[in-house]
Amino acid sequence: MTTDEAKIRKAFTERDWQQIKTENSWQVFKIIAEFVEGFEKLSKIGPCVSIFGSARTQPGTHYYELAEQIAYKLTKEGFGIITGGGPGIMEAANKGAFEAGGKSVGLNIELPFEQSSNPYIDRDKLIMFNYFFVRKLMFIKYAQGFVTLPGGFGSMDELFEALTLIQTGKIGRFPIIMVGRDYYSGLNQWIEQTLLAEKNISEEDLQLFSVVDTADETVQIINSFYSRYLLKPNF
Repeated sequence: MTTDEAKIRKAFTERDWQQIKTENSWQVFKIIAEFVEGFEKLSKIGPCVSIFGSARTQPGTHYYELAEQIAYKLTKEGFGIITGGGPGIMEAANKGAFEAGGKSVGLNIELPFEQSSNPYIDRDKLIMFNYFFVRKLMFIKYAQGFVTLPGGFGSMDELFEALTLIQTGKIGRFPIIMVGRDYYSGLNQWIEQTLLAEKNISEEDLQLFSVVDTADETVQIINSFYSRYLLKPNF
């Protein structure tokens, strides 16, 4: 039996109330513990930018080097860098922050593949998570800007989490920047020609994000925001 099959069969297994109560109680305690650790380690970290992107991007490639440049330049402007703590784009961003002498945060998650912590995270700022939703909260709560480089489902999830929270007014209108016009052109076209055309978003929602190609453009947008607003936690 495969792991996927085992998980599906477990979901349909009948359990008595005592089993359900016990499992749920322990799960609540584990979730609370992850929240507490995240809050304690990140509450005094200062202004940060969360950088998202693929774990599969290889060193030496264009977007790896671009992520490193962006993180380096933002760190020199006084921002800490928060990533998912893994390889690829995350490693590149942590490397840029590390080499610039700034705060390099890694919010890692236990996965059966891909995800192991990279060596450029400050040891006191590496946090391990079991739950994606707790981890995503930390990405959002302690950042004053969000930068997404090319990535897969996980990066899209993080991008749209930030967009949704800003669109619905749950957090302030912090800058969201997609890096890679060629990579994101299809997504942007679909947003405009399908979501907007079907009136599932408004014209104003198109202003919630920017699309750029360079590190300097990214830093300029973040700095422009910083110059207009006092930074504070999002929740």
